[in-house]
Amino acid sequence: MGDWTTTRVEDRLESAADVFRTLPGVMPQGFFNAWPEYFHSFADKVGQEPQMRRPRPGPRQITEAEEALLWLRWLERDDARVVWLRAERTAWKPICWQMGLSRTAATKRWQFGLAVITWRLHGRVPPPRRSQQFVIENANRLSRKIVL
Repeated sequence: MGDWTTTRVEDRLESAADVFRTLPGVMPQGFFNAWPEYFHSFADKVGQEPQMRRPRPGPRQITEAEEALLWLRWLERDDARVVWLRAERTAWKPICWQMGLSRTAATKRWQFGLAVITWRLHGRVPPPRRSQQFVIENANRLSRKIVL
C-alpha cells in the first residue's frame, strides 16, 4: 500500500501520460520505409544546434504507467476522462468545452477522481452515501483515523 496522497497520485498519472507520449507510435503491420537513410555530411551540420532527445522510457516506467492507467477503471467514465486530460496537461478551457462542464464542475470532478483513486489505493472504498466533499477532504487523511 504505502502513503498515497492526491498529490502523489497526480504526479504518477502525469508521469504515465509522459511515458505514453514518448513511446513510438503504432504502425500498421507491414509498415516499412523504402527510402535510403540519408547521412549528413559535416558541411550540412555546420552552424546547427544539436537536437537533444529524451531517452525512451524503461520497462519499470512503462509498467508503472500501465498500472496508473488501470487506476482510472475505479472512476466513472466522465471523471476518468477529466483526470486523464489533466494528467496530459490539457488546459482547463478545452476540458470544459469537451466535457460540457463549467470550470468549477470540472475542477470538482478532477479532485473527486484523484480522491477516489487515493481511497482505493489505501484499500478502502469511499462511502457511497457521503458527499464528494467528504471524500475529497479525507483522501489525504486515510492513514489516520477518519471521523465519520
